[in-house]
Amino acid sequence: MEKNYDFLVIGSGLGGLSFALKAAPYGSVAIVTKTKIEETNTRYAQGGIAAVTYQPDSIEKHVRDTLIAGDGLCDEAIVRMVAEEAPAQIEELIKWGANFDKHSDGRYRLAREGGHSENRIFHYKDSTGLEIQRALNDRVRAHENIDIYENHFAVDLITQHHKGRLVKRYLTDIECYGSYVLDIGTNKVLKFLARSTLISTGGAGQLYVTTTNPEIATGDGIAMVYRAKGIIDNMEFVQFHPTSLYNPAESPSFLITEAMRGFGCVLRNQKGEEFMKKYDERGSLAPRDIVARAIDNELKISGNEYLFLDCTHLDAHELRTEFPHITEKCASLGLDMAKDMIPVVPAAHYLCGGIKVNDFGYSSINRLYAVGEASSTGLHGANRLASNSLIEAIVFADRAAKHAIERMSDYGFEKDIPDWDISGTTHNEEMILITQNKREVKQILTNYVGIVRSDLRLERALKRLEIINRETEELYKKSRISKDICELRNLINAGYLVIKMAQARKESRGLHYNIDYPKKKE
Repeated sequence: MEKNYDFLVIGSGLGGLSFALKAAPYGSVAIVTKTKIEETNTRYAQGGIAAVTYQPDSIEKHVRDTLIAGDGLCDEAIVRMVAEEAPAQIEELIKWGANFDKHSDGRYRLAREGGHSENRIFHYKDSTGLEIQRALNDRVRAHENIDIYENHFAVDLITQHHKGRLVKRYLTDIECYGSYVLDIGTNKVLKFLARSTLISTGGAGQLYVTTTNPEIATGDGIAMVYRAKGIIDNMEFVQFHPTSLYNPAESPSFLITEAMRGFGCVLRNQKGEEFMKKYDERGSLAPRDIVARAIDNELKISGNEYLFLDCTHLDAHELRTEFPHITEKCASLGLDMAKDMIPVVPAAHYLCGGIKVNDFGYSSINRLYAVGEASSTGLHGANRLASNSLIEAIVFADRAAKHAIERMSDYGFEKDIPDWDISGTTHNEEMILITQNKREVKQILTNYVGIVRSDLRLERALKRLEIINRETEELYKKSRISKDICELRNLINAGYLVIKMAQARKESRGLHYNIDYPKKKE
């Protein structure tokens, strides 16, 4: 079955939905999402969204903070562009119905997080992403030009090679005509053809055993572009959030937002000692990569499995008012944040690399855009500054929509695209093979490609992953297609890119820390 749309959006987070809303007045839009549109990385973002609105803050300060966090690898022109365009995008979110906390006098109650020199974080309690997702969902569902395909999984991009044309890796004349999409309910693969396609599929946190990312975060968009011979970069920079709630029975890990440290909570080891000053003069408000490595080191020294975030010295009423979601979660485990320290441990949280795009979110593949965590824009460099991700997604979605709308008349719908090839795929996959390989991929990345790495660990990780890749590709070729086996393939592709790019970086910088290349004292 073939479906034609002016714009195809793969993924339903902030970037995808805001692009859809901006493109819809100019043409038909299809949103493809593998579960429900509500289930995205966006909805799990607790802390907030960064933008400069009040003095004494300034664009220059936001730019400087971002560049410092990025450890010399940010594209300064992109950083400045995002900082300058951020306030207008916040206004549009508010116009779309997103709520942010205010003081009694009507001014927005801005928070401060690690690495920020000023209070510039718009937030809604401790569930900002959920509130933004709610507002966008309501608008998207009501728009007559937008069709939503839930429980549909994008398997691969459609490019020239599907018509028998040779496509060499990293050429700039590759074109994307849409995507093959699996209808999970019927198990049939559909052809979605489009003038322009946008990938907003999020990151790949499921590469790791402990992650704050939902189960959908399997690197799908990145893997599809890699297989289509597009350019991927900066995959070595995997951000580990320093503070997820220590609760081994729960997956994904519950995030304890960095805003709590901005609010005044401090990190302590199991002896009750405030240890962060040993690692950085900013203490518990140091950037995430420094805090995560410090916690990792403390845990290795002590042999403990977790340490603590201490909020007991703060006003109990203000704490519960500011962080009701976290208060409720802790209470469900018998913890009172006003009296008990919160056990925390680092968790894989955000991928700074991904599909290489320009300042309009345009990839190396013609007619293909990427925004949000699936993209690599140049904003984050070697380390993402807290709360810069949501603003990046909406700024680039805005620019991508304008770019795609201007070029609508240049692109038609490609003809004679073959149906999905099911020849030879006569076997049902054995789930034990898929689940075991997925478990092994997560263990490999966690043990060898985590917060601290070495050349030997990376070499071992690559060898182990190559074995799993061969097994999985053989299984894929003879099995009926399913979401499970596709996600496994995508994780393997994403994991391979993380390892290879980590091996290529012969230094320790930002989120990539290799003990064979000591970093200067921070």
